[in-house]
Amino acid sequence: MAAQELNPTTYIGHHLTNRTVSLGDSPFWTLHLDTLVTSIILGVIGFGFLWWVVRGATSGVPNKRQAAVELLVEFVDNQVKSIFHGNRNFITPLALTVFVWVLLMNSMDFLPIDIMAWIYEHVFHQHNWKGVPTADVNTTFALALSVWVLMIFYAVKVKGPGGWIHELFCSPFGSNPLVWLPNFAFNLVEYISKPLSHSLRLYGNMYAGEVIFMLLGMWAATGLAGTIFGAVLGLGWAIFHILIVGLQAFIFMMLTIVYLSMAHESH
Repeated sequence: MAAQELNPTTYIGHHLTNRTVSLGDSPFWTLHLDTLVTSIILGVIGFGFLWWVVRGATSGVPNKRQAAVELLVEFVDNQVKSIFHGNRNFITPLALTVFVWVLLMNSMDFLPIDIMAWIYEHVFHQHNWKGVPTADVNTTFALALSVWVLMIFYAVKVKGPGGWIHELFCSPFGSNPLVWLPNFAFNLVEYISKPLSHSLRLYGNMYAGEVIFMLLGMWAATGLAGTIFGAVLGLGWAIFHILIVGLQAFIFMMLTIVYLSMAHESH
């Protein structure tokens, strides 16, 4: 970036501005092209790799790739088994999809931001390109709403429309008509809070991580002392961020399993 842009406001603003495409007059119909393209590419790479390994799987001694994938699938299946006690034929693949995809999107945060900005600018001719899809609330909200829709679908499927409506009005305070409205209000808050907490937790952690990386990078450009302290703190934050990237993917997967497990249960 040019020298006049190297201040916290413009530097951070540049790196956290999405490449948008407007499909209409309303702001609602504005697509974040960078988020969509990066997410799709990572999905194709991640699940294409899993498909390639599974196609070449053998019943004998597995190679390193097959062993790694088997350990991953077994790890996810064990998490599902510990929480969800029904048929896991759909829940385990869904949890695996969520974990792998979110982990890959989070891992884009490991790429050096200024080098990637130069590549986006000079190779792909994109002035603004936000490289971490999960630092965009639209990504995390879309994933959380998908889980939310599945949660409602399974709640209705397992309990029936009547059973689900009965649960909305008669749980958790009982079936007395006097508490129907408090029950409904309580359940409405629960239904609204689940996608909000599910999405904003992941988004907040990844967005904050991006900002901290950029602030440390700018500190490292202020002089000798800034370079030393910025480099040391940047290295420490990068090591800690490895934990955050994996942990946030794990938490998002676990909440997915928990919400779908709750949808199968009756109060």
